[in-house]
Amino acid sequence: MKKYQSTNFCQSAIYALNGLYAAFKTQRNIRKHFLIALFILTLGIIFKLSLVELSILIIANTIVIVAELFNSALEFLADARFGYRYSKFCKFAKDIGAGAVLFGALVEALVAIILILPKICQI
Repeated sequence: MKKYQSTNFCQSAIYALNGLYAAFKTQRNIRKHFLIALFILTLGIIFKLSLVELSILIIANTIVIVAELFNSALEFLADARFGYRYSKFCKFAKDIGAGAVLFGALVEALVAIILILPKICQI
């Protein structure tokens, strides 16, 4: 068996939870995205969005958080490989990862506006 291969599902789940904990503990942007997601979902509940609309908000929030997790993993790998040395390819990779997060966040904001703004305007 390989050194880092998990032996069962429970061990894999523990590794995954450790990764989420490490990201939440070390990555400021992950914490920000979680707070934004919580805020948006709270607004959705307050303004009585339907289950379908809440599900769409959850999916939009999840896309941003998953993109941020992948971006963080990419940055860790790039830093582990290149350290403090400048690399044009490392910069491109990090910029593209950050761009994916930004794009997801813009779509998330648009979805939230489309779903929540009409409810706010009804007040």
